[in-house]
Amino acid sequence: MFTDILFTILFSISPLGEARVGIPYGILNGVPPILAFLSGLAANLLVFPIMHTIVKAFDQKMWKYSLYKKQSIRLSRRAKNIVGNSIEKYGFWGLMIFVMIPLPVTGAYMGSIAAILFKIPAKRAFTAISLGVIISCLIVTLGAYFGNKGIQLI
Repeated sequence: MFTDILFTILFSISPLGEARVGIPYGILNGVPPILAFLSGLAANLLVFPIMHTIVKAFDQKMWKYSLYKKQSIRLSRRAKNIVGNSIEKYGFWGLMIFVMIPLPVTGAYMGSIAAILFKIPAKRAFTAISLGVIISCLIVTLGAYFGNKGIQLI
């Protein structure tokens, strides 16, 4: 079970799936739902502090290099297109709802990038992203748990 919890954590902190993959992985592999929820949630909550620190440090040191600047601008444009006007228009609540929706491309990573792009203060961004992650993890946990129960009935 330790290995399954470890993979739940690793999937949940990974940008490829976040807790939307980690929690179902844990539940489908026999990790108790509460433990899968807590480990996936904890790992996914680490995304914003890590991303915020890395992006700020890189921007300060690497902005003078044209390749980094070019890729940063490209990523910023892509993020603004994905996020749309909702975060710019609704700020805190828009960011929370964007992160809360358990779909691909929405989540803590894109929310962190959007918070930096729209210059939302770090404490407010962390609060909004955390609330969105908590709600998203609850939705995913309930869906995975009841989906697994349904599969077991068949």
